[in-house]
Formats: sequence, structure tokens, C-alpha cells
Amino acid sequence: MTTSIADRLRELGVELPSLPKPGGSYVPFRRHGDLLFMAGQTSSRDGKAVYSGPVQGADDIERGYAAARLCAVNMLAALKEACDGDLDRVGGCLKVNGYVLAPPTFESVPAVINGASDLLVEVFGDAGRHARTAIGVAALPRHTTVEIEATFFLKS
Repeated sequence: MTTSIADRLRELGVELPSLPKPGGSYVPFRRHGDLLFMAGQTSSRDGKAVYSGPVQGADDIERGYAAARLCAVNMLAALKEACDGDLDRVGGCLKVNGYVLAPPTFESVPAVINGASDLLVEVFGDAGRHARTAIGVAALPRHTTVEIEATFFLKS
């Protein structure tokens, strides 16, 4: 018998937050056929930045990793809504784009975005493996540390 995604989240101690209302003329997700295009999620909770400011260097990667993981938790909450409350409908993750607030000399952006990628694999197993882009940026909404966006597909 396979473990449900809800059971897996409980095992991992991951509690999904309620989704905040979008702050502009967009929606948290858009479905096209079996594809789900997810809007960016930041390292925030209840509309407030939990992780803010740039990742400063190698000694700050752990904080950035935690920020990216929080982004993935927020993404899972939006994904759950997109699946009418049933994350077992998710067939897998295709692509993750990660953005890290960092100075131009910071070269460990991928290590930060691993926080999101690792959680997706922990939750979905091999179906959570994905193609990925990790980019350092000069600004993010509310000065948050990380933002991620992703594309998932639903089971047929």
C-alpha cells in the first residue's frame, strides 16, 4: 500500500498554510489540460516575510535553504487548492524556477534552491524530481529572500 501525500506531509511535519489572496491581477495557479502552472511563492507566511533580505554568502546558505523550503510549502498549499484538496492527483513536478535575493558575487544560488527541490522529492518521491533554473536577483516582493514558481502535471 502506498502512503498518501497527506500522510507523507504529516510524517515530514509539514503543515500547509492557507493561501493569501493574490496581491495583483493574477491567480495562484492556472490549469491547461493536465498541466498546472503555479504562480510564484515567496518565503512568507500570512502575508509577512519570514525570511527577508539577501543571502550574504556561504555562511548564509542554510537560511536561504530554509527560505526556499518555505516557498515550496507555500507552493504545495496552492497546488492542493489547484487539485481540489487532493494532492494525490499530482503526477509530478516538471519544472521549478527559483529566484534568490543575493549580491552579484553570490555563486551558490543552486544550493539555496535545493531547499525547495529537496522538499518536493521528499513529498512526491521520484515524481518530485524536476528540471530547474536557479537565478540570483536584485529584488523580490516584500524584500523576501527567495521566490519559486513551478509547473506540475496531474495524473490522467
